[in-house]
Parts: sequence; structure tokens; C-alpha cells
Amino acid sequence: MIPLLFAIGFYRKTWSRTYSIMLIALVIDIDHVFASPMYDPTRCSMGFHPLHTIIPILIYVSALLPSKTRALGIGLCIHMILDSTDCYVNGGIWYFE
Repeated sequence: MIPLLFAIGFYRKTWSRTYSIMLIALVIDIDHVFASPMYDPTRCSMGFHPLHTIIPILIYVSALLPSKTRALGIGLCIHMILDSTDCYVNGGIWYFE
């Protein structure tokens, strides 16, 4: 929902294309497949799954700079912000404490 609102709000002319690119950012959750158990509702994905650690996050932020990768970077950063918020709501911790 948030990527859709962001795409409509900031990319009115190309919102559907931008939104589609932002949805591709969900592919980074593929790293959950390698965890055991695959899904644990009490586990914070930030810092646990390889694509949810600081080095990849810095790469996601750097994707915001070039205009050609900006939509993907926005999708990835929104994903990280939402996952971090989930960690706080469910576990009381932010990733970057």
C-alpha cells in the first residue's frame, strides 16, 4: 500500500510503471527461504537475513542516487523501513540501536 501511495503521489504520469518496479523490491525477501524456520513471527528480519543487513541497505540507499535505479531504490528502502518498524512494533527494538 505504501509503495502504491508513494508512486501515485510522486510519479503521477508513470505511477503504474514505478509501482511495478517498487514491487520488484519484494524479491529481497528470498533470503527468508534460507532461514530455519522459514517464517518465525517473533523474529526480526533486520540484521538476521543476509539481504536485511547494513551493507545491502547501504547499497539500497545508493540506488536512490541515479535516476535509472531510483524507483527500485525507493522500493527497497521502503521495504527496509517497514521491516524495521515491524521489528519495533513486535519486539520493541529498532535495527539501528
